[in-house]
Amino acid sequence: MAYAYTNSKGTTYYLHTNGKMFFFSKEVKEGAVDTLPANRMVVEMKTGLPVLKKTEPAGDAKP
Repeated sequence: MAYAYTNSKGTTYYLHTNGKMFFFSKEVKEGAVDTLPANRMVVEMKTGLPVLKKTEPAGDAKP
């Protein structure tokens, strides 16, 4: 089953990959991903569209 994210507006998006690029779609298509990639988290843009953002490894926090 593809990784699903439901935004604040109630719309569900599914995570996909095309090589190194990751993207969300409203439908499950070829290239669906079951889990989030390592060191990534989902954030929501003002429009409600989910995007992946890099997380900082522990101990590498910026001052």
